Amino acid sequence: MKVKFLIALMLGLAFNVNGQQTKIAFEVSEDAPTISKHIYGHFAEHLGRSIYDGFYVGDTSAIPNKNGIRTDIIAALKDIKIPNLRWPGGCFADTYHWKDGVGPKEDRPTMLNSWWGGVTEDNSFGTHNFLNLCEELGAEPFISGNVGSGTVKEFSDWLQYTNHAEGSPMAKLRKENGREEPWNVKFWGIGNEMWGCGGNMTAEYYANIYKQYSTFMTSWENENNLYRIAAGASGADYHWTEVLMREVPKSLIEAVGLHHYAVIDWKNKGSATGYDEDVYFRSMEEALKIEEFIVKHSEVMDKYDPENEIDLVVDEWGGWYDVEEGTNPGFLYQQNTMRDAMIAGATLNIFNNHSERVKMANLAQTVNVLQAVVLTEGEKMILTPTYYVFKMYTVHHDAQLLPVYFDSPKYTFQGESIPAISVSASKDEAGKTNISLVNIDAKKEHKVIFDLEGLDVNNIEGKILKSEKIQDHNTFDDPDKINISEFKDFKLIKGKLEVSLPPFSVVVLSSK
Repeated sequence: MKVKFLIALMLGLAFNVNGQQTKIAFEVSEDAPTISKHIYGHFAEHLGRSIYDGFYVGDTSAIPNKNGIRTDIIAALKDIKIPNLRWPGGCFADTYHWKDGVGPKEDRPTMLNSWWGGVTEDNSFGTHNFLNLCEELGAEPFISGNVGSGTVKEFSDWLQYTNHAEGSPMAKLRKENGREEPWNVKFWGIGNEMWGCGGNMTAEYYANIYKQYSTFMTSWENENNLYRIAAGASGADYHWTEVLMREVPKSLIEAVGLHHYAVIDWKNKGSATGYDEDVYFRSMEEALKIEEFIVKHSEVMDKYDPENEIDLVVDEWGGWYDVEEGTNPGFLYQQNTMRDAMIAGATLNIFNNHSERVKMANLAQTVNVLQAVVLTEGEKMILTPTYYVFKMYTVHHDAQLLPVYFDSPKYTFQGESIPAISVSASKDEAGKTNISLVNIDAKKEHKVIFDLEGLDVNNIEGKILKSEKIQDHNTFDDPDKINISEFKDFKLIKGKLEVSLPPFSVVVLSSK
C-alpha cells in the first residue's frame, strides 16, 4: 500500500484555527512499510576537521583512542545506534584514489584537497581505517566510489579489495596489508553529484557511465548482496531521476540518490547562531521542501517501477550556514542550535512517513562539518541538539510505520505560513507504539489529540528536547545546555492522548 501521510487533508477530523486543538488519527495496517534503520545514516567526508582532528587523531595521540579513532566519538555514535556511515565524500569522493590510502603509511602519496580548503591530504586515513571503524560501530559502510576522475578498473579493484575472500590480485593485496577476511561492503555509491562536482555531466551522459560502472562490479558469490546507488538529483531536478529510471535496467541498480540542503541563499547562508525569526522561518520553509521533492521524485520512479523495487536514498541532507568566524571557509565548520533540532526532527519524520520508497538517508555530516552531531575542540567533545534528536528517534529503527492523518496548524510569520506540527509514528517488534512530534513554531504552544483506536496503548513515557531560545546551543564551556529531559505534559483519557507541545520542541512518546 502507499503510505497515506497527509498534511493538507483532514478526512473529517476537526481542527481549531487558533491552534488550540489538532486531532490526529492513525491507520493501523499489517501492510504498512517498515521504517528502515538506514534512514538514520551519517556521512564522513575528507572535509575540514571531519576525519583529521575529528574522528581520527592517530594512535599516538594523548586523546583516548582505539587505533587512532577517538573513543568518545565511538561511544557517542554507538549510543544513537548509527546504522551506516558514508565515506569518503561528497565532492572529495570523485578525486579520491583508494590505493593511495592503503599499505605502509610512510609510502602513501599526498594529494591536494582542492575542494575543501586547499589543504594537503596525507592519506593516513584510508580504506582499512574506515571499514574497521564501521565494524567497531556496528554500522554498515557506505562507500562512494570515484567516477568523476577514476576508472572502471579502479572502482572494480576497490570492490574486489573489500569483498573478495581470496584468489584475486586485490584479495592478495588486502592480505598483504594486514586484513585476512574481506569486509563484505554492501552499499556502494557510483559517483557523487555528477551534475556538479562529480563532473558536470548531463543526466543522459551519466546514465551511460553508470551502466558501465555497474556492469563491471565484479560477480562472485555475494553478487546479489550488493546495493548500488546511482548519484541522484539535487532538489527539484526531476529530469535527472526520469532519465536514470528510464535508461538504467533494474538488474543494474538498487537505489537512486537525492540531495537537499536547507539553504535560504547560497551566496549568503547566514550565521549558524546569530539569526532572527525571519531567517529561522525561511530555513524551516526550505527544510520542509524535502517532502515535496520526495513525493515528486517518487512519482517519477512509480512510472518505471510500480513494484517499488528501486529505493530512494537521500544521501545528503541538513542545514548549511556560513562557517564560524575565524575558521577556514573551506572547512564548513558551524555551530548547531535548536533550529537544527527542528530541521532534524521534521526531516526524519518525513523520511519515516515515506518509508515505502525512502530506505536510506545520510545527515551531512557526522563530526565538525555542517549539521554535525558531534563537535570537537582538542580533547573536548560536545553533542549537539541534532545528536539528541537522533538519540530520541532510535525507537523508530526497523519498526513498522503507523501512518498518521491530520491537518497541521500553521506557523505564520509576516503573512506567510508553513505547517507547525510534524508527526510520525511506529510500532516495534515488542508491540510498543512510538510517536515523534515536532512543533517548529517559534512562539506558540500547540495542543494535539491522538485517537488511539486500534492501538494497545496504556502506560506512556515521554522525552523532550527544548530550550529557552531558538538560537540556543551547546558549547565547550556549557556542553549540557541542551539535553533530553523527561516530558509529562500529556494525558491519556478514554482512548485519547492529549499532548501540549512547547514552541520549537521535539517530543517522543513511547508506550511501556
